[in-house]
Amino acid sequence: MPGGTIGIIGGGQLGRMMCLAAKAMGYRVAVLDPTPGCPCGQVADIEIAAGYGDMGAVERLADASDVITYEFENVDAGALAYLEGRGLLPQGSGALRAAQHRGREKAAIRAMGMPVADFAAIDGAASLEKNAFYPSVLKTAEGGYDGKGQVVMGSEADLPRAMELAARSPCVLEKWVPFDMEISAIVARSASGEAAAFPIAENIHVNNILHISVAPARIPAGVAERAAGIALRIAEGLGGVGALAVEMFVVGDEICVNEIAPRPHNSGHYTIDACAASQFEQHVRAVCGLPLGDPRLLSPAVMVNILGEHLDAGNPRNLAPYLPLLAKGKLHLYGKAEARPGRKMGHVTMLGDIGESLRAIGAAGIWG
Repeated sequence: MPGGTIGIIGGGQLGRMMCLAAKAMGYRVAVLDPTPGCPCGQVADIEIAAGYGDMGAVERLADASDVITYEFENVDAGALAYLEGRGLLPQGSGALRAAQHRGREKAAIRAMGMPVADFAAIDGAASLEKNAFYPSVLKTAEGGYDGKGQVVMGSEADLPRAMELAARSPCVLEKWVPFDMEISAIVARSASGEAAAFPIAENIHVNNILHISVAPARIPAGVAERAAGIALRIAEGLGGVGALAVEMFVVGDEICVNEIAPRPHNSGHYTIDACAASQFEQHVRAVCGLPLGDPRLLSPAVMVNILGEHLDAGNPRNLAPYLPLLAKGKLHLYGKAEARPGRKMGHVTMLGDIGESLRAIGAAGIWG
């Protein structure tokens, strides 16, 4: 579909970067998002400002598009069925439906023979009280991100707070994994079964929010190869088309899968500047039926998120703390008008020596 129109459900930063990659390849872009002037809407050709469950708006997006993709997992079930019925969703629903519910997600991963922590489905406070074990982490089965919708339970003293969460929403109780490192593998798969893996990223979180990604991850080559292999097998097993991120824990030389995201991912932003083809270009290629690009790493990279608390509250584009990084860094801002603590406003990707990049981030005072 050269020169066709790609519809994107969701207008945040992932949609924006997806849009920019698509337009560089000659496609038009339509976006559906409730917020007028959203990050993706600022660069798209067609902006439909409406709720994701507004079927009239979904139909308008479908009428304007040759193919449709999404930037997040919480796609309305009615919209999903409608788009599949019209043959506009090459990603299908398998990977998405698994990712929408942590219980289904972990069951699907385990059924493929992939390593995953022990877990139990929790349906209400009484269910948690009966099935609680320690140490563990209770997570809402649906929704939740950046640490929201979860409670870490180190002992029975944490049970009352966790029961409050369980009373509000179905949950999954997972065994706590004493990891040495968090990593992610981002792969892309086409409808023909062609697949490619990007270099493994090492992820550093602060207050449950991804703060820094390092590529390549500082792990043995054998561990990196196994991680990429696991992600490729999960993509194949789910029948996914497009980008898929698999977040994992490294414990010694062992790997444990944490969760998946059937779309481009924050930890893959380094690929825009450091790889021959970015995760966003790969995603566009896959959903449009083009051959996949080259995921090869051209330079070691460190990506650091620009968070709202590190900016001037009165001027979201005042980047004073990040200016020292820009001599060797690439700046990406997302076009968000309001800076809030924990909100991802953009990122900087630093190329070259990893140690030097991390020391520069520390010296800038934005480590955490």
